[in-house]
Amino acid sequence: MKILDWLVIAAYAALMLGVGAFYSRQNKTADDYLLGGRRISPIALGLSLFATLVSTLSYLGNPGEMIAYGPMMMTQSAAMPLIFVIVGYGLIPLLMRQPVTSAYELLEKRLGMSIRLAGAGVFLLLRLGWMATILFATSSVVLVPLLGLDRYWTPWLCILLGVLTALYSSTGGLKAVVVTDAIQSITMLAGAIITLVVITVTMGGVSEWWPTVWPSHWQEPRWGFDPNARVSFGMLMLSTTLWYVCTNGSDQMSIQRFLSTRDASAARKTLFVSQVTDVSVSLLLGLTGIAVMGFYQAHPPEFAVGQSLHLIGDQLFPKFIMTQMPAGLSGLVLAAILCAALSSLSSGLNSACAVLEKDFLSRQPGYSSSDTATVARLKWLTWLLALAAVALSMLNLLFVGNLVERCFKLINLLTAPLFVLFFLALFVRWANAFGAWLGLLASIATAVSIAFSKDLGLPLTISFVWIIPCSLLMGITVGSVASCFAGRPPLESSR
Repeated sequence: MKILDWLVIAAYAALMLGVGAFYSRQNKTADDYLLGGRRISPIALGLSLFATLVSTLSYLGNPGEMIAYGPMMMTQSAAMPLIFVIVGYGLIPLLMRQPVTSAYELLEKRLGMSIRLAGAGVFLLLRLGWMATILFATSSVVLVPLLGLDRYWTPWLCILLGVLTALYSSTGGLKAVVVTDAIQSITMLAGAIITLVVITVTMGGVSEWWPTVWPSHWQEPRWGFDPNARVSFGMLMLSTTLWYVCTNGSDQMSIQRFLSTRDASAARKTLFVSQVTDVSVSLLLGLTGIAVMGFYQAHPPEFAVGQSLHLIGDQLFPKFIMTQMPAGLSGLVLAAILCAALSSLSSGLNSACAVLEKDFLSRQPGYSSSDTATVARLKWLTWLLALAAVALSMLNLLFVGNLVERCFKLINLLTAPLFVLFFLALFVRWANAFGAWLGLLASIATAVSIAFSKDLGLPLTISFVWIIPCSLLMGITVGSVASCFAGRPPLESSR
């Protein structure tokens, strides 16, 4: 790291804090703080939604996945048109009819208070684990090696990232989060493009890093639904579609952005912008992985005993930034990686605050609903959640696998179970709280069994990409059937 790189990083941090300070004067009500007054541009919200869902885990994981296993995971982009139709015309109109702030208010109207609290609780567990993993991955995989520090510094770097994010998130509210997310989206695009250009110029052309034969360590393409294959196209399409449907249909981070627009049409534009940006960055990161692999095949690094290129795929992109990027540009690419972390963390903190406030604290005795008291409470809640995420980040030492597998096995463990509750509430007319509870528990048990089948000693072992489809199917089936044995739902459908 040269002085110019540090200046780039410092300028980026100052910009984030400046945005937070600028918008702090506009947060006079809870609606301003959590939904931006429902007047935010759908284009800015689309960039924010992309930056929210594409964290450091994806930004580093995509090149690492390409290096280690090949392009099969990249084919998931083919699912985007189907996802747009299902979410844009199936879920968004239903969600936009509801005058709510927390997505889990919808569950209470249909299935009762206990299911609302269950959904809100699952979301908090999901996103706290997600934020903790982002903090750990950014600190351990990127900053520690980049700065040449001992692993001992990982917790302190997690604290630093948590404090920086909490500073601008707590002061500026959702408007600051959205604006910084939009800036960070552009920076992430620039970071991938700059890396590709530097490698191409350094090696003398695209042909110098583009593989002429299929690398022996890459997975051979599988186009069906083979449960024994690590990744197959059919299964990946199904899993990707369901992940986006589940996330956009039950996750407060996504729904909060849809609710911040004027109407369903604007919310669909938000989704479209997010998807276009997502596909563009994913393809660029996939190419970055190939380029980085080509560079290190031509200039092999020193390996520890038992290591090879494909075994350290997640480390090669940061390693290239550390050792090969010109001064200034390495700082910009590092800023892009930090963007991926901070954008997701800020969105997670803001959405988790909305859930804690609306679904838990507002029900307590002595609760003050005045705008001044609510905004003040949301600010200290941001700091409390940041502290919790930092504390939980150390649990990542217990999990193995590359960053993509870590996303599926840990972070996405509760994605389908959470959507089970929304599916039962919106589409199963006879669903009730009893069935929803059983469906939620069955879905979680299925997800855990698939993700950790080896650790649990289970005889059947299938790929991690089956977690969401299987847990979703199990939850909906159990919830629908169990509801038949507990009478009619306590409340009529709000549809």
